[in-house]
Amino acid sequence: MEIGMTHLSSKGQIVIPRNIRERMGFVDGEFLTVLQKENLIVLKKIENPMEQDDLETFFEIKKSWEEIEKGRFKKTSSQDFLEEVKKW
Repeated sequence: MEIGMTHLSSKGQIVIPRNIRERMGFVDGEFLTVLQKENLIVLKKIENPMEQDDLETFFEIKKSWEEIEKGRFKKTSSQDFLEEVKKW
């Protein structure tokens, strides 16, 4: 898992850190979908047009947000969280 820092420009643009762009294999003109909920933004690299598995990912994220809002979540350590993310 890569973590990087970026900032918002005066034009509302963000730069995805180089290490993450390289790891994801991004090229100029790449399509990304942006999901937003409160103070969380999720970017997902997609094909154009969007494929079925992209829609399924968004549905799973939406379900997860709903479960969190209902208080159906468990607390975990940062290390356990990162281990779980690696399984994905």
